[in-house]
Amino acid sequence: MKITQFKTKASEDARLGMLNNDVIVDITDIAATTKDFIAKGAAAIHAAKNATATTAYALDAVEYLPAVTPGKVIAIGRNYHDHAIEGGSEPPSSPLIFTKFTNSVNAHNAKVTLHSISEKIDFEAELAVVIGKRGSKVTEEEALDYVFGYSCLNDVSARDLQFADGQWVRGKGLDGFCPIGPFVVTKDEIADPQALKIEGILNGEVMQSSNTDKMIFKVAYLIHYITQAITLEPGDVIATGTPEGVGVFRTPPVLLKDGDVFDVVIENVGSLRNSFVKA
Repeated sequence: MKITQFKTKASEDARLGMLNNDVIVDITDIAATTKDFIAKGAAAIHAAKNATATTAYALDAVEYLPAVTPGKVIAIGRNYHDHAIEGGSEPPSSPLIFTKFTNSVNAHNAKVTLHSISEKIDFEAELAVVIGKRGSKVTEEEALDYVFGYSCLNDVSARDLQFADGQWVRGKGLDGFCPIGPFVVTKDEIADPQALKIEGILNGEVMQSSNTDKMIFKVAYLIHYITQAITLEPGDVIATGTPEGVGVFRTPPVLLKDGDVFDVVIENVGSLRNSFVKA
């Protein structure tokens, strides 16, 4: 099942939808938001699977909202071996955790502002893990039981701020710098989160091409590791890191500019597209 949050051209009210073939079926009567849907658990999934498509919209007839509105986004740095190496770093011995604030959360098809505070804004294609139930001190063996689903995420990064600060929160947390979507795919549709092709495509050119099996720390371990210190809540998002091919480490660097379009494409999860516009 693939669900999303959206608005229609006729109303500014946020709606909840489910992908059914090539249309989005309105299921707002089942749950108002993705987090509400998660909270209702199996009952909501059963109701959605048996819903009658009384109101449906073409995929290009809606304004997408972030597929989930998380309480927090916990991001992982240098979680692909080749990405760590391309940046001149040794692969980490334990997960590198930072955060992207909720002001950075953005949507599929949304325009992302190239804030004038930075001159080196970069892309990062990532698999997002959406948490399904509250978890603290979770074992690695039970970790995937805490997953609701998966989505595409672009960890947009202001590299000059990131490197100058010596830590990553400001450079990663600018307004609009965390597009998520277009859908959250429930975990029953993803047999193995560590067997998904992932690509980052800039203006039609493949810049990043890898597989989630190349993560240094797998999804289950990340949930285990994070919850030893930080309680995860339903709707929280883990951004699992990006593979090699980001712009800043290319020769010459390829950084985002006004008019660029970037797609995050993940096998069986979807395709997230954003355009970039100068401030």
